[in-house]
Amino acid sequence: MPQKIIVAEQERIAALLSDGRVDKLIVAQGRYQIGDVYLGTIENVLPGIDAAFVNIGASEKNGFIHVTDLGPLKIKQSAASITELLRPNQKVLVQVMKEPTGNKGPRLTGNLALPGRYLVLQPNGQGVNISRRINLENERNRLKALGVLIKPPGTGILIRSEAESVSEELIIDDLESLLKKWELIQQASDRATPPTLLSRDEDFIQRVLRDHINPELSEVILETTEGSDRAKKYLSQDDAKVTVQCHKQSDNILEHYKIDLAILNALKPRVDLPSGGYIIIEPTEALTVIDVNSGSFTRSSNSRETVLWTNCEAAIEIARQLKLRNIGGVIIIDFIDMESRRDQLQLLEYFTSAIKDDASRPQISQLTELGLVELTRKRQGQNIYELFSKECSNCSGLGHIANITDKDKRNPSTLNSNLIQNGSLNNDEVNIVVNNKNKINESTNENHEAVISNISQRSFDKENNLEKTNPKNEAENIIIEMTEEEEFVYSTLGLNPTLILEKQPININEKNSIQVVRKNNKIEKSINLRSEELEAEVQNLSNKMKSEVPDEINSIEGNTTNSNPEINQQNKVEVENISNIEMADSTDSLKPEAEDTRRRRRRSSNEKDNHKVDGIDETTTQDSNLTEQEAEDSRRRRRRSSAAT
Repeated sequence: MPQKIIVAEQERIAALLSDGRVDKLIVAQGRYQIGDVYLGTIENVLPGIDAAFVNIGASEKNGFIHVTDLGPLKIKQSAASITELLRPNQKVLVQVMKEPTGNKGPRLTGNLALPGRYLVLQPNGQGVNISRRINLENERNRLKALGVLIKPPGTGILIRSEAESVSEELIIDDLESLLKKWELIQQASDRATPPTLLSRDEDFIQRVLRDHINPELSEVILETTEGSDRAKKYLSQDDAKVTVQCHKQSDNILEHYKIDLAILNALKPRVDLPSGGYIIIEPTEALTVIDVNSGSFTRSSNSRETVLWTNCEAAIEIARQLKLRNIGGVIIIDFIDMESRRDQLQLLEYFTSAIKDDASRPQISQLTELGLVELTRKRQGQNIYELFSKECSNCSGLGHIANITDKDKRNPSTLNSNLIQNGSLNNDEVNIVVNNKNKINESTNENHEAVISNISQRSFDKENNLEKTNPKNEAENIIIEMTEEEEFVYSTLGLNPTLILEKQPININEKNSIQVVRKNNKIEKSINLRSEELEAEVQNLSNKMKSEVPDEINSIEGNTTNSNPEINQQNKVEVENISNIEMADSTDSLKPEAEDTRRRRRRSSNEKDNHKVDGIDETTTQDSNLTEQEAEDSRRRRRRSSAAT
């Protein structure tokens, strides 16, 4: 795929384009840049973390260096503790290996590395190393042998992938230029007073071409003629067929090639996919989270194919966004869930091939049980958020503003203005709505005040007049008329139904029974009330007779004990029959359908009276001949017979 590089030297911004799309941004801005060499002083030593802070300039953030990055100091002194290697105000020669991020200062190292076109000189290193991207064994052996021959003693060199198939003369020339640069740095460090900057790649064009030239590069476009000449001179050292052009249009080079638009879009969290899906990229302090969504993708009727297709598209776009936004550190990707293990492995293979050309060497860690893909990417420079954005003054970087109490939503005047602005209602309609709402609110407030006042007055009356009105605390049946809607409201809100009454009962306790009836149902209510009264009267009469009849029987038996035993026995039977008849009559008198039963009982009673007067009652005569126990059994049978009748 042919590539082109657009360089805006004044803004120190370059873009690598593939098929007209920006794949990578190269920005050399800020106070500290990767590769800068400083002469600094030790500010303070932290033995607890085996690190030290180094003052390398006027910035508020000092550089941070770990004991493992001290390089020559540690090798020469062979000390284990950092306190034995460094002391406050000590001069140190360091290089920026990571630019400042967030609240952290630049990361420093004592292992200096001076990059060239084909080689990287390591003044304090050892041996000859070859790039892993050179795969041919013969070429690796050739470069290895060449490096051993030309390497100065006490130094190390790294042969870059650009040296593949390059002549020995060009590689030697590159090494000589690097050695000369190192000599100038040493001379400057001897004369300079720390903290000071000793070396920086000031030629931005040369730096971009040195780090990003590759066989697929076909064109370089610069904004000035002078810059084009320097680029041609640099590229003439090899046989690379790269066209160098100068931007001659009047508009800005970044606007002409839509690089500024690509930067703005890269600052947004959402990235749309060609098929209709999209991804969401959210950076945090600890890691970066990427979520994949299918969106409006409808190309395939099979859900499995839809998910796999969307995930593969997302994998390609994520690989591109990682380079474009320069996202480093820990990255978590939440692809759309796939049930097939085969589809998961196919996606991982596809994603691995998409990130293999990334110079920051992303490493896929694993696919978790939740379907999350974990990977790491080397931090190289500042990401796009740190370069082209700043903290919001309103939300302080939270991305949202706290809104605990939104008074505007409850303010009718604000509602009025919002409706007018939205054009949903005209002024007259809005005024009508607001006036009606105000009337409803006023009416509601008056009702609430009346209810509260009524309840308060009832509570006061209850406390002062309870003993006067109902000293015995007797039970009371309270009947309340309600519609179905009123009963539903009161039951739902848990309100006392007596609140609906105009005159509240003074004494309400657990003995009171509350009955809810429907309005306009007077007949049913009166029938129920009369039925309850009748039942109560029947119960009272029954209880009264149960208590009075035994006393009358005992009195009659006492008066007739000394008379004829036969008459006594007869009197007992008659008294019991009369009692049963009176009890039945008193109960049946309340029911019209019992009239015939009462008449038959009266005729039976009259007939027995006639027999008693004549003295010819066969039953009494027969009972006189029975023993006392047999008479008692006979009386019991007659009682049961009378009760059954």
